[in-house]
Amino acid sequence: MHLWKRKLAAAARASADNGRSLLCMSSSLHKIPDDIPPDIRKVRIEKCHLTELSRGLFGGVSSLEYLWLNFNNITLMHMKSLEDLKNLKELRLQGNKLRSVPWTAFQDTPALKILDLKHNRLDVLPEHAMKFLTHLTYLDLSFNQLTIISKDVFSNWPLYQKAHAVERTEITTNVVLALHDNPWMCDCRLKGFVNFVKTVSPPFILMNSYLICASPNSKAGKFFHELELKSCLKPTTNSLMSNITVQVGLNVTLVCFITASPSPLILWTYGLKASNIKAYNVSTTAIDEETIKSELVIPVVHLADAGVYNCVAKNFLGNSTSSVIVHVQSPRPGDPSMFPSYAFSPSLPSDENVYIDVRIAKQTVYGISLEWFAVTENPSETWYTIYFGKYDDKEKEVINIGPGIYTYSVNDLLPTTKYEVCITLKSQRPRKGQCIVFMTGSDISELEQREKLIHIIVIVCAMVLAVPAGMYACTTETRLNCIEKCLGICRKRHKVQKNLKKNNTKESTFDSLQASSEEGLCQREGTEENRRRRCSEEKLNKPKTESKNPAELY
Repeated sequence: MHLWKRKLAAAARASADNGRSLLCMSSSLHKIPDDIPPDIRKVRIEKCHLTELSRGLFGGVSSLEYLWLNFNNITLMHMKSLEDLKNLKELRLQGNKLRSVPWTAFQDTPALKILDLKHNRLDVLPEHAMKFLTHLTYLDLSFNQLTIISKDVFSNWPLYQKAHAVERTEITTNVVLALHDNPWMCDCRLKGFVNFVKTVSPPFILMNSYLICASPNSKAGKFFHELELKSCLKPTTNSLMSNITVQVGLNVTLVCFITASPSPLILWTYGLKASNIKAYNVSTTAIDEETIKSELVIPVVHLADAGVYNCVAKNFLGNSTSSVIVHVQSPRPGDPSMFPSYAFSPSLPSDENVYIDVRIAKQTVYGISLEWFAVTENPSETWYTIYFGKYDDKEKEVINIGPGIYTYSVNDLLPTTKYEVCITLKSQRPRKGQCIVFMTGSDISELEQREKLIHIIVIVCAMVLAVPAGMYACTTETRLNCIEKCLGICRKRHKVQKNLKKNNTKESTFDSLQASSEEGLCQREGTEENRRRRCSEEKLNKPKTESKNPAELY
């Protein structure tokens, strides 16, 4: 600080003839000192490390007329940072990082004529911003992040009001405004400001009158004087059909037309759910400047898809909702199909060389995580479908999994409940042998006990989904030939992988995954005799009072 004082005294003495001033350029200064002499008229601190203009920063320096703080790192300006600067004529804050300015701070600077804020990050200009800038002759807001300005910003400016009053002669000098190089959003909200720019006349002069739109896409690159913006509209929605009946297995498209300005946020809700329907394909298409078509596609209708679908549109003026009721007809009596088939691309022929290795990879108190590895001819285009629900329920939850996704978590499972989960190619329907059956434990509040119960009941044994072969699950309650069957499947999987490798097809398994049960998975290492002995010991050591395992071997 002593070094700072010596520099300050030297700068003041050097400029004594032109009024005392303080100059500091490209230094490591992080704050403005609090001992500036009271008779300093000009402060210029540039390319330093200032980050904040705090309250009462220039208290006692009432003679200050010029304050230049360009090219620092100022991000915050306190509303009382200009206190006591009654004689300040020029404030330059170019090249800082201000996102907002406390415009009420200028009530302490009634003599201010020049305000330079270019090359900052201002994105808002409130309606009262100009209220205390009554003697301004130069305002530079160029190269900021302004997108929308209300017409009231200028109509509330006392200087602008005075210029349009009868006493026009009271303003004898021009007022220069720099507003260019901002990302203007040229929709209905900018209508008032665009009209201001078009009609501005002396004593108000635009430094660059060719203001350009940055968005929306239909207006990008156009000049303000080329625009004819319409008034803003509250959204209105209209469904193409309010009642739709469709049979299980078919697809259906729900259509909603929205009229609004500016463009609204559009989402679909199902029943009482207040979130987007992410399981379905929702698309929007602009019909014209104010009309949008939104479509929700259900590729394959299931009985669980019946209900009320709401098309919701929102903008700053309000919101609107239109409903579509979907009725789903059950399959014809005698139809053996329990699940719908998927008839849209990407579909794969039934004889395609496909290999999928599936495991229950992880479990928590409330659910499980599935992992699978697939070898297909078109892995980047292959979709999968997961069917999940209680074992006895014919209506299963259907989840479509896109290419490149090989995991899925199932949560909120009920205790002591038998579940079934099936994984197929999206063009395939589940078949016997392509599903995992498992039962949850008796107490979801005790994690260790639950893990034990799940893994005693269901032990995943290299579950393989091939076409047309299926997946298999071994349990400790099954007959002694469980091990022989599991070994046969493991050998079959090894043979499939070996053949795929010969055909230069990508090969991978989940053998590296750790088994989550000590009861034993069907693994490659170990002899067949060891596996026989383990399965026999487990059966002999099981308490006689234990109930029969409800899981099945497919």
